[in-house]
Amino acid sequence: MALSEVNNDRGELRILENLDELRTDLADYIAELSEAAVKERGVFAIALSGGSLIDLMGKLCEAPYNKTVDWAKWYIFWADERVVAKNHSDSNYKLAKDGLLSKVPIVPSHVHSINDSVSAEEAADEYMFVIRQLVKTRMVSVSDISDCPKFDLILLGMGPDGHIASLFPNHSALDETDEWVTFIIDSPKPPPERITFTLPVINSASNVAMVVTGESKAEAVHLAIDNIRPDCPSPPARLVQPTKGKLVWFLDKPAASKLDGLQFSE
Repeated sequence: MALSEVNNDRGELRILENLDELRTDLADYIAELSEAAVKERGVFAIALSGGSLIDLMGKLCEAPYNKTVDWAKWYIFWADERVVAKNHSDSNYKLAKDGLLSKVPIVPSHVHSINDSVSAEEAADEYMFVIRQLVKTRMVSVSDISDCPKFDLILLGMGPDGHIASLFPNHSALDETDEWVTFIIDSPKPPPERITFTLPVINSASNVAMVVTGESKAEAVHLAIDNIRPDCPSPPARLVQPTKGKLVWFLDKPAASKLDGLQFSE
């Protein structure tokens, strides 16, 4: 049960008592969206990220979700990926495969990872082409206010600097509006070469979930959600504002500890 559910203009805030409750709440949320999308469209197009997110999705591998979720209807993408071999420890694909995809009956041809044998620029171009083909066949929906893909759910973590996907503070990739997928070769955290969804794609999704835990993220959560002074730094996470979709934040108490106006009873 969420300790606190708050709706403001920065989305719905779900603040959970501990990580176990967050994992359960997140699994329920994903399973409900999957069921609704399959009922409406026949498929569920979901984009993952890296970091601690896959571990926090771990309850989906357990009962009842491993039996009740219609895994065969899932189409899986990555909101960002490191341009490394798929068996490399830095690969978001490897992280998801080891922690989730190998434990549930996903259809292998529905898993859309990047080409890891080309340059970051080529990988971004190829990934955009793959997504474009799936938009044509409506495996991925299309936004009704732009030509952007409209994923059923994009799951994002956030770094202590407020970065989301591989969109880092003050990086030119934040300003990319023409491409669906862009690339960077100078990531401030290793590995340097990455591909990432752009903000227009993230903000075209039907649902975006920001999953953030730990005290080290508390200041970034405050800057991303609270009303801040104009002279305060605005992290990339603050730019996640779905145009017609729904934004939900999943936070544990340490990550939420600097939010304005929230009091936790001991």
